[in-house]
This record gives sequence, structure tokens and C-alpha cells, in this order.
Amino acid sequence: MQRASRLKRELSLLTAEPPPGITCWQNENRLDNLRAQILGGADTPYEKGIFNLEIVVPERYPFEPPKIRFLTPIYHPNIDSAGRICLDVLKLPPKGAWRPALNISTLLTSIQLLMAEPNPDDPLMADISSEYKYNKQLFLLNAKEWTEKYASQ
Repeated sequence: MQRASRLKRELSLLTAEPPPGITCWQNENRLDNLRAQILGGADTPYEKGIFNLEIVVPERYPFEPPKIRFLTPIYHPNIDSAGRICLDVLKLPPKGAWRPALNISTLLTSIQLLMAEPNPDDPLMADISSEYKYNKQLFLLNAKEWTEKYASQ
């Protein structure tokens, strides 16, 4: 019950006052299955891209973080080919930084920030990470290419 009322509250807030460049909605009228869109930030290789994400809310939410993954392919050191995201707030302690005080809006904003500022020292994709570190021009070119190919409307 707690999960349902909290999710309803979070969703109505996300609808009324969405963070800039982020939208989130229920998928097929199921509260535990959400969809989100993040617009690629200006001055990033993801600019003008629209990235779709899937959010699966666990039974124990907010004591357990939602599982979020990209449905749109993205060229990024912290996001793998299955769309999984390496981000501390998406994991429970001790390895992660999830706390019940966080919410879906905060998580989506954190993902948006990660898109703009990759963390090459904690990669899911080692090859993309070393490209980001040692050949940034090539990384930017590849990321831009993927954005045009997969995230353009």
C-alpha cells in the first residue's frame, strides 16, 4: 500500500513539475512499470536525442531502488548494450547509495547528469571508457553518431 500511494504522488509531481528534459508516465496502467524519456543535454554528444527508459518498481520500493534501463541504444561508458546503468544511486548500500528519501525524479535527474558527465573510472563498457579517456574526439564522434542513428525522432 505504501508503495502505491508513494508512486501515485511521485507520478503526479513528475507530471505537474517534471525536471527539465525529463518525462515519466505509467506503462499500460501498471504502477510498477513506468516509462521515461530523457532529452540529450545541450553541448553533449546526445544533444537533440530522445532516450527512452524503462523503470520497474520493486515490491519493496522505496526501501529498494527501482530498476532502470535504457531502451534506446546509447554510446556511453557507464551504460551497457542491454541498457543497464552503472550509477551508485541505483544500487543498495554498501556498494550503492540508494536511500528511501530518493525518488524517481531524483534518479532520472542523476541519469541525465551521468549522460552529460560520464564516469570513466567506474565503467560498464571498458572499451568505450578508454576511448573516452584517451581519444575523446573519437568518443564524441561515435556517441553523436549513435544518437543520430538511434535517438532521433
